[in-house]
Amino acid sequence: MSAWPRWRRTLPVLGLALSLTPAWALPDFEAVRGAWRPSDTQVLDRQGEWLQTLRTDATVRRGGWIALADVSPALRRALVLSEDRRFYEHSGVDWQAVSAAAWGNLWATRTRGASTLTMQLAGLLDEDWRQASGGRSLAQKLGQGVAAQVLDRRWRKDQILEAYLNLVPFRGELVGVDALSQTLFGKAPQGLDESEAAIAVALLRAPNAREAQVARRACGVLAELQKPARPDCDALGLQVSGALQRRALDSSRGDAPHWARQVLRQQAAGGRGLAQLRSTVSAPLQRFAVQTLQRHLRELSGRHVEDGAVLVLDNASGEVLAWVGSSGALSRAGEVDGVLARRQAGSTLKPFLYGEALAERRLTAASLIEDSPTHIPTAGGLYIPQNYDHHFKGWVSARTALAASLNVPAVRTLVMVSPDALQRQLQAVGLPLRETGDYYGYSLALGSPEVSLLSLTNAYRTLANGGRYSEVQMRLGTPAKAGQPVFDPAAAWLVGDILSDANARARTFGTDSVLATRFWTAVKTGTSKDMRDNWAVGWSQRYTVGVWVGNASGQPMHEVSGTSGAAPVWAELMGFLHARLPSRQAPPPPGLQAQAVRFDPPPGAGSAAGAWIEAPRREWFLAGTGQRQFGLRESAEGRPSAVGRGGALAGLKVAAARIAEPAAGTVLALDPDIPPRSQRLQFRAGAMSPPEAAQTGLRWQLDGREVARGAQWSWLPWPGRHQMRLCNAQGEVLDEVRFEVRGAGVRSVARQPATGSGGAAS
Repeated sequence: MSAWPRWRRTLPVLGLALSLTPAWALPDFEAVRGAWRPSDTQVLDRQGEWLQTLRTDATVRRGGWIALADVSPALRRALVLSEDRRFYEHSGVDWQAVSAAAWGNLWATRTRGASTLTMQLAGLLDEDWRQASGGRSLAQKLGQGVAAQVLDRRWRKDQILEAYLNLVPFRGELVGVDALSQTLFGKAPQGLDESEAAIAVALLRAPNAREAQVARRACGVLAELQKPARPDCDALGLQVSGALQRRALDSSRGDAPHWARQVLRQQAAGGRGLAQLRSTVSAPLQRFAVQTLQRHLRELSGRHVEDGAVLVLDNASGEVLAWVGSSGALSRAGEVDGVLARRQAGSTLKPFLYGEALAERRLTAASLIEDSPTHIPTAGGLYIPQNYDHHFKGWVSARTALAASLNVPAVRTLVMVSPDALQRQLQAVGLPLRETGDYYGYSLALGSPEVSLLSLTNAYRTLANGGRYSEVQMRLGTPAKAGQPVFDPAAAWLVGDILSDANARARTFGTDSVLATRFWTAVKTGTSKDMRDNWAVGWSQRYTVGVWVGNASGQPMHEVSGTSGAAPVWAELMGFLHARLPSRQAPPPPGLQAQAVRFDPPPGAGSAAGAWIEAPRREWFLAGTGQRQFGLRESAEGRPSAVGRGGALAGLKVAAARIAEPAAGTVLALDPDIPPRSQRLQFRAGAMSPPEAAQTGLRWQLDGREVARGAQWSWLPWPGRHQMRLCNAQGEVLDEVRFEVRGAGVRSVARQPATGSGGAAS
């Protein structure tokens, strides 16, 4: 007999020793429980109350870690009887069962398996000892036995059972007793009865077996539990069939699915592995918002409205207190988040327009603006704005024009402010418009851009905070950032004062409007073109609330107005928020002064009080713009024009000019067959108020360089993109347009000083 070299004889021993090494590296119970991660994340509200469950691991279905005391006694007893009768007696390996199994293998008789619950747990903790399709090797079996004895010495029996029930796979993607109970039986593990416990244990041996096989095994387990009684196996078979055909749990459960997804996106790892996440939302407020929105949309179902969204922000911190992304089951696009979707803004942009005009001192709240048919030339033709009700109110104050949401005065105000200036202001308050002011033109006054409810509501929160902008906060405990000043605080306060004035909005909404809350609020509604979107956004002393209703498909609504669409939902939410909390208007900031004003009757209307343009009142003015008296006078063309008395009119920019020609966005193509001197571009300032100011102090700046003075100027164009600004004598920009010249030009001619009909170049 040949002798093997000593090193060859030691190889099997060394391999066996190495295979047993992982047994001594098994984790302790606390480490296993601490590493457990459910497949769902529970989003909690600011008080720790459950708000939403959202699946974050699509590869497996795991519930929460269930303590052994929270597992029904029936399941614990069935598990031990079926899988490991001597569990509380052996030390991890049942040597009696091992002997019986070996004897059975010798005589080819069937016996119960020798694998204990502790050995199975060792396989769950380390995949090296898990049984493959071809069975385990001798080294694996030995390693598993050693690991089971190590576990039995280090862990208590109740810890072994608890870990096993949480880690063991059952059927399909289900892992752990919580996922099994919730999915197959629709209840918590502590509520499982004997029949359900028998079905659960039957799935351990053959998780994906056919119903009949599971039913036979379950009947045997139930017989052990109910000895000496005999179970009704036919009834149990029906129960098995029903349990195995149950649909899996929804991937999202709760009242805030869109909010939960948004919160999880804020996490560095996308939310995977988080068992619980506390958020800023208030669960009672969220539920009330969902119920209110759905109830109101049911009432509007006959008007072709099925979608809506709600957002509530805390003014001081910017925290999201409610986020309702859709109407849920009422919508055919329930997965679309209406808080983030972009929709046409409508009249909700008007507060920022008038705020800009007030800040630039082009208007006061008492300045008179004509609400009458008008035609404004643009690069695309004539722009003819209309009011919502297709009626015109004549001469109204700026306060009435904003509060009553009149369209024509808004367009006239934008002519003074310019689309580019308004676009810059909207960007500053967090409304990321996709195009320039020139692109939108004068339709910008009526809300032609698309914005999200999130950005629009936070922009209104900027007004509530005195013109200071800060981002929305979605994570609880995040320190509130100091707002950045982006809006004149006096103008912001005055806009809020106008939007809270029930008398000023009465011309459009009446005196008993749903917008008139019993506590102080400022609110603005808006309806987009063809009634596709309806908004109500406003704030109180502490909260800002935004509501959108419409159709996610973009289909128009039928006969839905500013007060019948989103406004009732807004009003109910404000009532809920202030059921026990007062709301008072903030004190006016420095730079505002109040004085009594009166409005004279129009020319020829007599002096009777009923002929006044508006009733006398106490009005707020930015410093240096106050007036006591407002009225009309006949212009040189024989039609009324606004005029103020009592001083300060000269300090206002209501008399400022605008660029009448060319229109913003003009593209001029030079013709090479026409002499350059015959292709002059005419610049002309629009009509001014008062008329005698039309020829004084105007200066033209082309691409930042002053080129002419007066009301008109003629230019020899040069190819490229250009910017023309119209300034007053103090150098303040009154209006600006951007335009483009295409084609060939003569550089020597274009650089010559040019003289136009309105004055000489500087």
